[in-house]
Amino acid sequence: MTTAELETDRCLLRDWAADDEPRVLDIYSRWEVARWLGAEPKAMETPEQAARFVDRCSTLNREEPVARRWAVERKDDGLVLGTIILVQLPEPTEESGFPDGRFEVGWHLHPDAWGHGYATETARAALTWGFDHGLDEVFAVVRPDNSASLSVCHRLGMAALGRTSAYYGADLELFRTTPSEQR
Repeated sequence: MTTAELETDRCLLRDWAADDEPRVLDIYSRWEVARWLGAEPKAMETPEQAARFVDRCSTLNREEPVARRWAVERKDDGLVLGTIILVQLPEPTEESGFPDGRFEVGWHLHPDAWGHGYATETARAALTWGFDHGLDEVFAVVRPDNSASLSVCHRLGMAALGRTSAYYGADLELFRTTPSEQR
C-alpha cells in the first residue's frame, strides 16, 4: 500500500487508474450526483472527460503532500463507489473575511452506494489522513437542500457554522471539525 492509500472496514481509498474511467463516467454523468458539485453543476458527458478526470486526480495526488482525490473501492467486490476528496477550498470571496488555504472534505458517490454509510466511513478516514498530515481543521461545504450530505456532516461530528457564499459561487452550509472533535 502506498502512503496515499487508506483502508476502512469496508473500503480501500486509492489513487484513480485508467481502468476506472468507465465507472467515473457512470458516476459523474448522473445528474443526481453532478447537481451537487461546483458553482455551475454539469454532468460529465464523454469518456474523454472521464480520462481527464482520472489523469488530473492522479497528477494532483502526486504533486500535493496532503490534498487527495481518492477512488473509493469496496473491498468485498472491488467496485468503485465514488470519490472522497480532501482538498483546498477555492479562494474565498473577499467580503467573507475567511483566510485562504482552508481544506475541505467531500464525497461524490454513485447513487447505488448512497444510504449505506460509505460516505461517513471514508470521509472519517480522509479526515484522519489530513490531521495526521498536519491539518488543524477541515471544513465541508454542502448545498442547503442536500439533506444526505448534511447528515454525513452531522454523523462526522462537524460543527455547523451557518450559511456562506464564500466558496464555489453558491450559498452553502459550512461545517468545521478539528482533531479533538472527531469521534
